[in-house]
Amino acid sequence: MQPEIAILDSALSVDAVMSAVSDAAVGGAVVFVGAVRDHDGPQGAEKPVRALEYSAHPSALSELAAVADGVADAFPGVRLAAHHRVGRLEIGDLAVVVAAGAAHREEAFGAARRLIDDLKAKVPIWKHQIFADGSEEWVGLP
Repeated sequence: MQPEIAILDSALSVDAVMSAVSDAAVGGAVVFVGAVRDHDGPQGAEKPVRALEYSAHPSALSELAAVADGVADAFPGVRLAAHHRVGRLEIGDLAVVVAAGAAHREEAFGAARRLIDDLKAKVPIWKHQIFADGSEEWVGLP
């Protein structure tokens, strides 16, 4: 089964991602949800965050497909889904939802971890943080 992937400019749905990895053969599913938090920065020097804006390179969807296909190859039989949000997000909004469904929990946990880690490392989606003090920061730029 092909992984379910999407880059969306509207609210993400945990239910939609979980539905994509559900199947009669799936005995365990793992979901990771990344939400916009109200602070960022090095521990001890954290700053309040007002909002985020995510931007995606035109190749981001194909890069996400390549990442998901790589995880699928490494974890045969595991069902995968990954949705990432772009645009302006407020505190508490969901930025990314990934899930893996497998016959057994070990494969589901491993695949979900690899999927989110590879997505963050390889897919060209950049975060523009807007801090409460008016300063700004880009995260993830090459």
